[in-house]
Amino acid sequence: MPRLSARVVALALIGLSSSAFAHVTAHPASGAADSYFETAFNVPHGCDGSSTVAVRIKIPEGVMSVKPQFKAGWTVTIKKRTLDAPVRVAHGRTITETVDEVDWEGGPLPDSMYDSFGMLMKLPGTAGVTLYFPVVQECQQGVHRWIEIPPPGKGWSDMREPPPFVKVVPATP
Repeated sequence: MPRLSARVVALALIGLSSSAFAHVTAHPASGAADSYFETAFNVPHGCDGSSTVAVRIKIPEGVMSVKPQFKAGWTVTIKKRTLDAPVRVAHGRTITETVDEVDWEGGPLPDSMYDSFGMLMKLPGTAGVTLYFPVVQECQQGVHRWIEIPPPGKGWSDMREPPPFVKVVPATP
């Protein structure tokens, strides 16, 4: 009987871990406030067996100086938005617009494989906030919209298609 219990526990853990990998996620998922931060958005599957051909990531307010990673076989498009007020950035420069969305199109990325879409960005100066990066994953047939931002007090695990997130933590001295 202990053998059967161990199998049941192992199967339960496998089920939990596979659901954790069902969403687009950011790795690492936390970075220091007011720092340059590199993360990768991991796309673990396609759409019901269909290959991924586009990944579109919306950049949240407060994130500046976004640079997407080059990916062979994919075309990268950077869409910008005008800021409400000019912002002073590194080296004494002032900017009036920032990146609003980064789109990778190409591939295709087969459903049976995963890939990461990297970004370098400047995180906001306020620690203790969670930044959500809504993602639209387009496939040869179908689409996933990882855009369900949880309301305050609810966890992302309650959402069917939650977006990846980055927690802004205090900078270490």
